[in-house]
Amino acid sequence: LRPSFEMITVTSGPGLEPALWVGINFARAVSEIFQIPVLPVNHMEGHITSVLLEKDQSRLLAEFPSLALLISGGHTEIISIESWGQYKKIGETLDDAVGEAYDKVARMIGLEYPGGPQISRLAQDARDENISDEQIVFPRPMLHTPDLNFSLSGLKTSVLYKIKALGEL
Repeated sequence: LRPSFEMITVTSGPGLEPALWVGINFARAVSEIFQIPVLPVNHMEGHITSVLLEKDQSRLLAEFPSLALLISGGHTEIISIESWGQYKKIGETLDDAVGEAYDKVARMIGLEYPGGPQISRLAQDARDENISDEQIVFPRPMLHTPDLNFSLSGLKTSVLYKIKALGEL
């Protein structure tokens, strides 16, 4: 019985070594069983290219040089792209990734994991209802630093203090 796919792609990095090891070894085993080639892919390059595919997935839409902002649960980076395969990280979070910060804030206010989509929906609901509170102001750290790095830990702490000050939500 031959599967309908022609190739196996597997994340080869960057990432957590134990997770990469499991994925790579699974891909190798499936490759051996079905005699299908394995193509290792860069995890971060996958994030970048996935949003650039045409709808029919026939080609990638990109002009170089380009910038990519990678935001996920585990990564928050600004990447300069000279051409495919030529990447330079020019900024990153110095602590929590954006997705991780959203998840921690969601936990603070009693939302389930993952928190980002739920917080986004609640924020959109507030905008739709023209709900605004001029007294809820959060810090915007590192605006005047000489690099493109940023930090989210102070924002999370500020949210925690605001939640405590507001009392029951």
